[in-house]
Amino acid sequence: MLNNTTPLLSTINDPADLRLLPREQLHALAAELRAYVLSSVSKTGGHLSSNLGTVELTVALHYVFNTPHDRVVWDVGHQTYPHKILTGRRERMASLRQFGGLSGFPQRAESDYDSFGTAHSSTSISAALGMALAAKIKGEERHAIAIIGDGALTAGMAFEALNNAGVADCNLLVILNDNDMSISPPVGALNRYLAKLMSGQFYAAAKNAGKTVLKGAPPLFELAKRIEEHAKGMVVPATLFEKFGFNYIGPIDGHDLESLIPTLENIKQLKGPQFLHVVTKKGQGYKLAEADPVAYHGPGKFDPAIGLQKSTTPSHQTFTQVFGQWLCDMATQDPRLVGITPAMREGSGMVAFEKRFPARYFDVGIAEQHAVTFAAGLACEGLKPVVAIYSTFLQRAYDQLIHDVAIQNLPVVFALDRAGLVGADGATHAGAYDIPFLRCIPNMSVACPADENECRQLLCSAFAQDHPVAVRYPRGAGAGVAVQAGLEPLPLGKGEVKLAGQGVAILAFGTLLYPALQVAEKLGCTVVNMRWAKPLDVELLLKVAAEHQGLVTLEDGAVMGGAGSAVLEALAAAGLAVPVLQLGLPDVFIEHGDPVALMALQGLDAPGIEASIVQRFAPLLVPARPVLKAVA
Repeated sequence: MLNNTTPLLSTINDPADLRLLPREQLHALAAELRAYVLSSVSKTGGHLSSNLGTVELTVALHYVFNTPHDRVVWDVGHQTYPHKILTGRRERMASLRQFGGLSGFPQRAESDYDSFGTAHSSTSISAALGMALAAKIKGEERHAIAIIGDGALTAGMAFEALNNAGVADCNLLVILNDNDMSISPPVGALNRYLAKLMSGQFYAAAKNAGKTVLKGAPPLFELAKRIEEHAKGMVVPATLFEKFGFNYIGPIDGHDLESLIPTLENIKQLKGPQFLHVVTKKGQGYKLAEADPVAYHGPGKFDPAIGLQKSTTPSHQTFTQVFGQWLCDMATQDPRLVGITPAMREGSGMVAFEKRFPARYFDVGIAEQHAVTFAAGLACEGLKPVVAIYSTFLQRAYDQLIHDVAIQNLPVVFALDRAGLVGADGATHAGAYDIPFLRCIPNMSVACPADENECRQLLCSAFAQDHPVAVRYPRGAGAGVAVQAGLEPLPLGKGEVKLAGQGVAILAFGTLLYPALQVAEKLGCTVVNMRWAKPLDVELLLKVAAEHQGLVTLEDGAVMGGAGSAVLEALAAAGLAVPVLQLGLPDVFIEHGDPVALMALQGLDAPGIEASIVQRFAPLLVPARPVLKAVA
């Protein structure tokens, strides 16, 4: 992708090359880097707005600090494309988020410059603090820098780390990348001067000396403290972070290299925990992304000259859209329903619900633990909370799920989006573990809809219960089944035979029902839509087991402890010894790539399922393949 429009960037193969550039050339480099990010993402898809916003900050960090010796930890990590480009991965950007290519997030195995693997939020300060204290213990001179966004700072884990870091005697720099709002916006030259002043050695020494002298006269010390806080309060936000024990600096313009670089150079000379507040703009430098950073947060491929275009090709409803419509319809019928999201309104399909029922909509920020216990509190008072949360993010609230919801047997519905493999976001976002970690919890039920209409019906089933229920469904569209308008639930814990064959029965949990039906047509198998991983339809299971010589369990989650394991447990409890083939995700972390291709690699597409069944149960399959009877 390099051409004569990126003459400086073409010379940067690692940050050592960057540090050889005269400072006056950095503005031109930043412009080339921003153009390169835009060009790359438009060809591969990926995160855009956040990366356009961190260009200058990334340049400044690698220019001032001796990376990778100095450790840089990016929170979430979806804003690290400029970082990847400057750290030797420029030519691999064409492979971004593709199988075998670059990850969309930092990965320790990918580069020495990726100090810590991230993809979930609010981990950076904890990790960087660990690195800073490790350097101190080992007697090494190095800096540890955490870059965290204002959204990620809403999570309790970030404040736990700040509380710990403020009393730790180590060289830790926390950079708040404020790209949404600023309590006090930058004010040009005066703000730049004050930021430099407060990050300088003289200011730090004078402040510390003043405190030492005045501590002997408490009234004067308290007066000096109030004056200092008042003076700083005129140009910076409230000194919350200084109460944690940090030296607070900022806010400064995160796109102004003439402010960023001198401030970072001054901070580099300071000892102890430092907090730098920078203000950036999502989508910076690309007007369409600046105007609509949400739309350009994670776009697919597009033409930068035209921007995102609405598809004119009719498409099936996604599971997320089905959930969003169900939420509005059920809220219309039942005034007790309240919807909760941990900062995923768009991703979880709650935009319409927020507009129609603003008093019953709660975005709690990136705070999954709080979201679950908050729902428990609402349920205690007779409301019916629906927590819309990605499968991978519910992992972060596991204690609250058990302690605050399940033990008290509260009727909270968990709408688990992104179940199974999610594709380009990789292992950190895969919803592979929800069935194992949910079905072992007493009082919990777990529903696995096979298609869009069944998703709506099982959400109704979940809402009708007086105990906690999770309904798990994948990202994107399903089989294209028409969604009925009603709100009729399906029976709790009951499956159905979809196709009657002989010899081998396939027990499908979730959307893999449809490839199972394709396979059964060829092999003469029975197909059962199990629907519920818990409670399992044991009555149906035992009947099918008695009528067949082999069983196949099929799920898009982890095999270990998953729905197939539940089947084995039920058979063992009944004293039945039936051969069972468990098909699902193996005991490995599956990296990023096209989700259809990834499922095929795991043998979970129709040809892979067929091959596994033939290999295991060939003697039981009927060669003539009789005409099968579809069960209504």
